[in-house]
Amino acid sequence: MKQLASNEKVLMKGNEALAEAAIQAGCRHFFGYPITPQTEVAAYMAKRMPKIGGTYLQAESEVAAINMVYGAAAAGVRAMTSSSSPGISLKTEGISYLAGADLPALIVNVQRGSPGLGGIQPSQADYWQATKAPGHGDLHILVFAPSTIQEMVDMVFDAFELADTYRMPAMILADGMLGQMMEPISFPEKQVKQFDKFSWASCGHQGKRSHNVVNSLYLKPEQLEQMIQDRFQRYAEIQEKHTQWEEYLVEDADLVVVAYGATSRIVRSAINTARNQDYKVGMIRPKTLWPYPTKAIQQAAQHVKGFLSVEMSMGQMVDDVRLAVNGKVPVSFFGHTGGVVPTPAEVLAEIKKLLGGNQ
Repeated sequence: MKQLASNEKVLMKGNEALAEAAIQAGCRHFFGYPITPQTEVAAYMAKRMPKIGGTYLQAESEVAAINMVYGAAAAGVRAMTSSSSPGISLKTEGISYLAGADLPALIVNVQRGSPGLGGIQPSQADYWQATKAPGHGDLHILVFAPSTIQEMVDMVFDAFELADTYRMPAMILADGMLGQMMEPISFPEKQVKQFDKFSWASCGHQGKRSHNVVNSLYLKPEQLEQMIQDRFQRYAEIQEKHTQWEEYLVEDADLVVVAYGATSRIVRSAINTARNQDYKVGMIRPKTLWPYPTKAIQQAAQHVKGFLSVEMSMGQMVDDVRLAVNGKVPVSFFGHTGGVVPTPAEVLAEIKKLLGGNQ
């Protein structure tokens, strides 16, 4: 891809924009396995990486791919993998190993309808997996939820940066809609540091320092407990400093809709129509799903009559909304699953029902 001038925009498909953003963020090592609807990420990397001196490798399986990411990350370089829902399930053991070894890496999940093989249409049914159980054990990973292709590009840079800073895996949780649509985007002008010289990396020492060992195995329980407690101190700092969300027309709202990713675009359209009909409704859009914007929802709960969680699932994020609200006001859910996308008209009807008809 040619170098773009400052503020110059280019029309790109979401998956390809995501891959180019990773390259421009300094990623030179991609390991993956094809699965719809994210295959264009790997296909783009296959074309670009050899031209820029990078590594592209189609692994024999998703399990192999995530362990290749582990190896590259341990050497102190920016590495990533991408997949879709069932493929991410196969990667979860490796994600836990990355977290247990304090290794930064980027994992992309372009979600599809599930469980099982499910279907290839967009979904948000991997929320629980991404935020609650991305791997076994006491761990978190950073989870970013873009709603536009431009935001997906920007979040790739942020994900790598925070992953490196806090030595932990990060995930871009997109979906088939964002991966396959096209929008004009520009790439941020950011200075990419050299990432092959981490003091902890296992990348050869030429006799100038002691050996670095990258490991997630600790046979003494007290030592393992201390490692986990130290990690959770970093998690607490991330929650305090790096939780991201957007508020839309929340100040005077009687009802706040909580939605993320592509679904938030549908919700925004419904809210605009509702406002034109004198319904006081707003939206809180989590941009990070972990850390989750609990405090923003708690603050809104002081003055609203209720919340509505809209998702492309049977209701997963709604649990975190209810935990944040803590019973102060009612929390409702509306959604479709299996690859069915909610419409603005359906969301508008749900808003009207909860607000009791004409205002």
